[in-house]
Amino acid sequence: MTPFLVAVALAVALPWAAVPAAHRLAGLLPPREASLALAGAAALLAGGTVAVLVGLVHVPFLAELEHLPFARVTAHWPTVLPVSGVAGALLAVQALRLALAARGRRALLSRAWRLTGEGTAEGDVLVVPGEEAEAFVLPRHRRRRARVVVSEGMLKALGPSERAVLFAHERAHLRGRHHVLSALVDLAAAVHPALARLEPALEFHLERWADEAAAAAVGDRGLAAAAIARAALAGSAGADVNGADVNGAGAHGAGARGSRFLSVSTGPVPRRVRALLEPEPAGPRGRGPRAAAAGLLAAVVVPALLTLGLPYGLHEYVEHAARTIVGH
Repeated sequence: MTPFLVAVALAVALPWAAVPAAHRLAGLLPPREASLALAGAAALLAGGTVAVLVGLVHVPFLAELEHLPFARVTAHWPTVLPVSGVAGALLAVQALRLALAARGRRALLSRAWRLTGEGTAEGDVLVVPGEEAEAFVLPRHRRRRARVVVSEGMLKALGPSERAVLFAHERAHLRGRHHVLSALVDLAAAVHPALARLEPALEFHLERWADEAAAAAVGDRGLAAAAIARAALAGSAGADVNGADVNGAGAHGAGARGSRFLSVSTGPVPRRVRALLEPEPAGPRGRGPRAAAAGLLAAVVVPALLTLGLPYGLHEYVEHAARTIVGH
């Protein structure tokens, strides 16, 4: 029964070991590739954990599948039922956590849309009243198109060119569907708590992705850096009133409105500003798009192989054990 216990241990421990590796790989990639790598690794590691637990739950059905007396199976594997029961309990907990996380995200998004109902729409921008300097994005919800939400206070705090950076940044979040990647990691964290450690890193790389898109849109990296710094300073007064995080990306946006969203003032702003004052990233340590593709591939393929290998190894062991029992 040792291989079954090893499978349980690996299902629980593998994400804890893989998260630091994903962090390191993401640090070598440009923002876009780093974000995709982190989201992909989170999804694969969560899926692998579920696959192993599902396999363990089905082990007691070996007797029926292999046409063996169940009593004979339990005689050879006395711990098969406890291990299967623990796996089933873990799956039930995961399902409950997933349901609660999904429900919570949806409720927060609905609340955010209600609280911005007094805003004035100008194209894809929703201007809301208030002196607080806020800017964030609201994903599409219940037939309402996705919007860039900005407060009157933020518009007053920025000059015309800085506003162009602000809008380009927030539109990059929507165009790249960054809220989907953020939700993916948030839900993966509901499956395995170790994956919650990927959320701050994803937040940073999503903001860097939007920063680079904004810099490209205005054609001036220095202007983009200055605008992001000014927006962050303007929004810092509301930083202590942030509520729960709808997008999993923890921004200052919607401070007084009780939610946090993907925003220009999210994350370690000094690091983001420094990055914009440097040349545009071309790949891991400047080695170009091929190296970036290789790093992204490694960040996604390695967790995929590990998560597929565990259920496959468990299946092979079950078949071997069945042949052993039949041989007795």
